[in-house]
Amino acid sequence: MRGTTMMLLLLVGVLACFGAVMVVEAEDPYRYFTWTVTYGTISPLGKPQKGILINGQFPGPRLDIVTNDNVIINLINKIDEPFLLTWNGIKNRKTIWQDGVSGTNCPILPGHNFTYHLQVKDQIGTFMYFPSLQMHKASGGYGGINMYTRPKIPLPYAEPSGDFHLLIGDWYKAGHKALQNTLDYGKKLAFPDGLIINGMQNGIELQGDPGKTYKIRLSNAGLSTSINFRIQGHKMRLVEMEGSHTVQEWYDSLDIHVGQSLAVLITLNQKAKDYYIVASSRFTIPVLTSTGLLKYSNSKEKASGAKPIGPTTHVHWSLKQARTFRWNLTASAARPNPQGAYHYGSVKPTRILHLANSEVKINGKLRYAINGMSYVNPDTPLKLADYFDIPGVFDLKTFKNKTQAGPAKLGTPVVGLWLHDYVEIIFNNNENTIQSWHLSGTDGWVVGYGPKKWTAAQRKFYNLVDAATRYTIQVYPKSWTAMLVPFDNKGMWNLRSAIWPRRYLGQELYVRVWNEEKSPFTEYVIPANAILCGKARGKHI
Repeated sequence: MRGTTMMLLLLVGVLACFGAVMVVEAEDPYRYFTWTVTYGTISPLGKPQKGILINGQFPGPRLDIVTNDNVIINLINKIDEPFLLTWNGIKNRKTIWQDGVSGTNCPILPGHNFTYHLQVKDQIGTFMYFPSLQMHKASGGYGGINMYTRPKIPLPYAEPSGDFHLLIGDWYKAGHKALQNTLDYGKKLAFPDGLIINGMQNGIELQGDPGKTYKIRLSNAGLSTSINFRIQGHKMRLVEMEGSHTVQEWYDSLDIHVGQSLAVLITLNQKAKDYYIVASSRFTIPVLTSTGLLKYSNSKEKASGAKPIGPTTHVHWSLKQARTFRWNLTASAARPNPQGAYHYGSVKPTRILHLANSEVKINGKLRYAINGMSYVNPDTPLKLADYFDIPGVFDLKTFKNKTQAGPAKLGTPVVGLWLHDYVEIIFNNNENTIQSWHLSGTDGWVVGYGPKKWTAAQRKFYNLVDAATRYTIQVYPKSWTAMLVPFDNKGMWNLRSAIWPRRYLGQELYVRVWNEEKSPFTEYVIPANAILCGKARGKHI
């Protein structure tokens, strides 16, 4: 009897251990995709032109995923140039190798493929993907990413009856090669030819049932133009902005700057008919416009009346609206307790970065710079040089944390930070044009906007309570914007102008977030399928 009891106890113990192992090793779901990049004929402005398609589509396939999914995308390049996709706002925690920009990845050569493995860890919300090399983005190749919350994490609003993603942006009839050639000659691009929504200047249609509420996700996928979005006769309730739930304010129209994304709810509570959807350019003369329709499913009446008028060149209007965007402190995010173990306003920054954009001439040609340095891509991606300890590719001493005017020069600026540094970034814009900045690998709290030049006295006006988090922020003309950023993701992260001609001509740098530990707890090893180029070619993974 005693022996039988011992055997039963042993069997129970083994099964318990086996169950524990099974729990520990269980992985989040995998989703597999094969995307083929080709050229094809598109007509966004009514005139046929060569575009960049993904699986024959423009915009490309919408990526609908759930928090913590493993997303496997085999990307096959069938165009005549090297190609990469980047995942705007996806943090790629501990796996910089998937970021898809020239400082971290070698390009996918024509006729070759690369398989991205994205784990969309601890994020929810509205994002997009687009080509990161050259001026490819001007010919398409972009699409929306909708990241849904896990079933056990509640939304701070009732589940909507439908979900639409509108990719809005300026467009040129000339293809990316012609635009790139103009920039290579040191000239500015002409004014855009039009504004499009999901690949069309006019004709986009959204349909819903009366009385129901729908989510509309908005992303500015254009090259250089801020846009304003509105729907005739309907107010929009802002609920999410670049991965964070917001305080749910109501708006008649919303500004969305280049590279930004947000989500609103609309309720079909008006007379059953069709209503105009309008997107128009901001801070431009003339004003570009794209229109569509919101159609009630039981509508028998066409849209009528004046199309809703939006703001045009009014900067102060946009600034006031931006200050109303606030973080929803009572909502769960991708996981419970969105603030973690601290509140962002109670932490003292370990470092302050001052960044100033400028339009410059170098060797007689137009360039753009940050703190007097205009970025030039080395043949070897910075992350590969760092990983394999290859000298001569970048030097952390080249970045100067000074915004004073002076002669600009070409270089490869890299900011060196330690993992878990908490950084105050001041973006100073001394130019007369609006700026838009994107930071890969993390996001931060936008604590302040202000006119003229930033001074330390401005800190007393910071929002240290419920500022919204963003990964793409605007800086108004002759103004500044301040962010508090937790650099808690090890890697070599791109900080760039989201205004693509400026980025192409040098307005970017990289941030090296580093610690001495080599461990999967802080950074995964280089993937076996990594493409090696430049001085890293022939290295052993």
